[in-house]
Amino acid sequence: MQVLGSLADSDVPHARLIAACPETDVLGCSFYMMEAVDGFNATVGLPALHASDAGIRHRMGLSLIEGLIRLARVDPRGAGLQGLGNSDGFLERQVARWSKQLAGYRACAGWPGDEEIPGVGLVGAWLEKHRPTQFTPGLMHGDYHLANVMFRNDGPELAAIVDWELATIGDPLLDLGLVLTTWPRRDDPTSMKIEPWEGFPDTRELTAYYAANSDRDLSALPWYEVLACFKLGILLEGTYARACAGQADMRTGERFHARTRALFRRAVDLVST
Repeated sequence: MQVLGSLADSDVPHARLIAACPETDVLGCSFYMMEAVDGFNATVGLPALHASDAGIRHRMGLSLIEGLIRLARVDPRGAGLQGLGNSDGFLERQVARWSKQLAGYRACAGWPGDEEIPGVGLVGAWLEKHRPTQFTPGLMHGDYHLANVMFRNDGPELAAIVDWELATIGDPLLDLGLVLTTWPRRDDPTSMKIEPWEGFPDTRELTAYYAANSDRDLSALPWYEVLACFKLGILLEGTYARACAGQADMRTGERFHARTRALFRRAVDLVST
């Protein structure tokens, strides 16, 4: 609710915050109310207008990148978000943080461990060795991809970015890395599926569009893609670990485990080029 409130005067597509209650004595937890969004999620299905026009679908991909660029331009201090996260040492913390989370899954009985995940050690070591030495801090969503945005029903523009639980002050290029990592791929059966897919820009065009409309240095972008694979793969593996312990649905866990393996195979390919 802090982020939604801070975006009120920005050009970032979001659901307007109506009211917030930080106290816990009403419902037993803090809560907030936001406006309903008139739009749709592309991973659920495309309306007839969008499904019938490849040009609209192409623009949808560029609109996704535009939303990311607008978000990265938000001044955290001017928006009153300086306390949202600590950008000092943000990149230095990443590998250790997610490696610790992965190691924590060993507490889940039945989880076979990270031996089934290709290249965990290799990828982690590469990330540490090639980490960018500096970056420009900014507001980042933390989980930015096609499943976490809504598009307008009457065209290709974004209606709202949703699911802000992982938002923080950090390096916005990690959001771009996640977009490229999660972009649907015909050669990867574990990736997101959107039909029809024809017309959507490929990752090279998405990257070029970001570069042309942002002043951020993309020279280290492959590092952010690898980190996105590392982070997302470890997060998804958590569901599989809990499923092995009988704490989550096994079919979902196996699906996420397959996705984790695919993400790390992609990371290995990236660090090997």
